[in-house]
Amino acid sequence: MLDELRVRDIALIEDASMEFSPGLTVLTGETGAGKTALLGALKLLIGERGDSTLVRDTASEARVEARMTLDDSEHIICRRISQDGRSRCTLDDEMVTVGALAARIGPFFDLHGQHEHQSLLSPSTQLTYLDRFIGSVASQALAAYQQAWHHQHEAEELVERIEELALTSSVKLQQAQAAFNEINALDPQPGELEQIEQQLPRLRNGEQLAQVSGEAFEALRSDDGALDKLGTALKGLTRSSTVDVELDALTNRMESLLIDLEDLASELRAYRDDVEFDPEALQRALDRLGQLEGLCRRYGPRMDDVLNTWHEASDTINLTSDIDERRQEAKIALQEAESTLRQAAEHLEQIRENGSRDFADAVSASVQDLAMAGASFELAITPLKREDWTINGSCRYELLYQPSANSVPRPLARIASGGELSRVMLALKTLIGQEAAAVTLVFDEIDAGIGGITAVAVAQRLRQLAQTHQVIAVTHLAQIAAVADTHLVISKHVSEGMAHTALTAVFGEDRTSEIARMLSGSDDVVALEHARQLLCELV
Repeated sequence: MLDELRVRDIALIEDASMEFSPGLTVLTGETGAGKTALLGALKLLIGERGDSTLVRDTASEARVEARMTLDDSEHIICRRISQDGRSRCTLDDEMVTVGALAARIGPFFDLHGQHEHQSLLSPSTQLTYLDRFIGSVASQALAAYQQAWHHQHEAEELVERIEELALTSSVKLQQAQAAFNEINALDPQPGELEQIEQQLPRLRNGEQLAQVSGEAFEALRSDDGALDKLGTALKGLTRSSTVDVELDALTNRMESLLIDLEDLASELRAYRDDVEFDPEALQRALDRLGQLEGLCRRYGPRMDDVLNTWHEASDTINLTSDIDERRQEAKIALQEAESTLRQAAEHLEQIRENGSRDFADAVSASVQDLAMAGASFELAITPLKREDWTINGSCRYELLYQPSANSVPRPLARIASGGELSRVMLALKTLIGQEAAAVTLVFDEIDAGIGGITAVAVAQRLRQLAQTHQVIAVTHLAQIAAVADTHLVISKHVSEGMAHTALTAVFGEDRTSEIARMLSGSDDVVALEHARQLLCELV
């Protein structure tokens, strides 16, 4: 959920901050005040492309910051666009790519507005709504189909690999055998090379290390060494420490120091005893290092590459040793996987076909009071060729829109206006109910071409949708503004020859005045009374 948004130096917006409610937030204001710029800021936030044209003329960069609650944890997102078009993103103070931002934040938002790409125009999105409408029986059938889809592809890839290996020349097989034998003979282990490189300095300098650590130990532990002298000093301090508080503190420090030096002496002795100068062990390590480095030169450059070569050579040898038998087994497995996939596809498409009519009828009924009276929908189902099957099924589903009884049903993407698309999406959202996908829905131009009782119906739909989602709506309709949980007003003024956009949350009489302006263009007594009446009726 979007909790707070700050926009700086985007188009007309110099610096604006806003907070959003969990339910319905509306943005109102005169045309040209900057509502489009705010929507552009939201698009930047979810990882859409941005360019330098967004940057305010007097600024070096545009900046969008947001505080969001995702999966019960709070996150801070920042997106910046410079005058030269470069983009920088951070998520919780860590640098991320625009793609990573889109993948992490984008799924939590669903933007719908006129003159922009709509997810609803995609047949795959329409199919998703069909499956959600049908419910668990469709989701279970889809999961079974997708599992069969992956198994079939894995079986197909294995057959292709075996066929490729069957064509492998004897030279390649000999090369694989030679690499396998050479690496296998030396039996390199993961991390072994690094371990030897770490041990070599100690093996090469064992005598010197033992000597200096022993001398340090003797300096501490020998008769009349540092520990003996410090012990004598501590005894003297202890006898007099009770005389003066300051001396008592120094005595405590001396005692702590003596304990630390005792520990250090013990560790130095253990280190001295552990270090040994063994020329034979050094030579064994050097010989082994030479062997491993030789493998890296031939099959590296890294030891991981050597081990990967060993595994690949082993696979090649194993697969080609009894290639005919393996080919036959793989083909049988592919046939079984294909049969399972076809059965899963048939089951899935039968479920979808059974639910498609009810789905189309429900969408048709749901849009009747949204300025789309007489409109109807149907689903065109087109079986795909086997090679065109996708992870989502073996048929193509496309929502056809019929504006009136006498019109010809055509794909929604071809004939629906932006406002109609927004209202169809609104109908779908309320029809499907709680969704596991986007939690913040943004509607722009949802009120295009409607008014009166239809406006009230749209307002009630938005209020209903806000029970399960965070909804943000840019609107010119007072009926929609009246049902909002949070009402933000965008205004524009000119100062020193520059246009500036301001954003204000309105409450009480200020909100009544804004709704009166939306109703009649003024806030006279009649308009204010009408606004109060509307608020009482709809809230």
